[in-house]
Amino acid sequence: MEYTIKQAADRLNLTAYTLRFYDKEGLLPFVERDDAGRRLFTDNNMEWLEMICCLKNTGMSLKQIKDYIQLCMQGDDTLEERRQFLLNHRQDVLNQIEALHDNLEHINYKIEHYNTTCKLQLDQKQSCTLPV
Repeated sequence: MEYTIKQAADRLNLTAYTLRFYDKEGLLPFVERDDAGRRLFTDNNMEWLEMICCLKNTGMSLKQIKDYIQLCMQGDDTLEERRQFLLNHRQDVLNQIEALHDNLEHINYKIEHYNTTCKLQLDQKQSCTLPV
């Protein structure tokens, strides 16, 4: 099946502008065009775009994504390099998750502090003013 740029963008919850930008940045070398120059997205292209979105959503830079796509376009000779590339990125994502977890614990601590402070003040019939 083929998709227009708008259909592809809608399926990925992106804008057509974003897809044009990705193409301009060299992230979509696999997308073909019709005789009028319009981009035609296939189901296979959609899988590529899903991977691009996944990498972008997990903090990979556009340059790194472009490097990864270029490795993919080179074929099976780069399988080990691509595997290592994704292993490194996975570690970055795991580090981000750990940092987010630590930050969430800090936020939960502050919420519990505010809950306790507010409850004490309410029990003492005082207004609930919370310190930073």
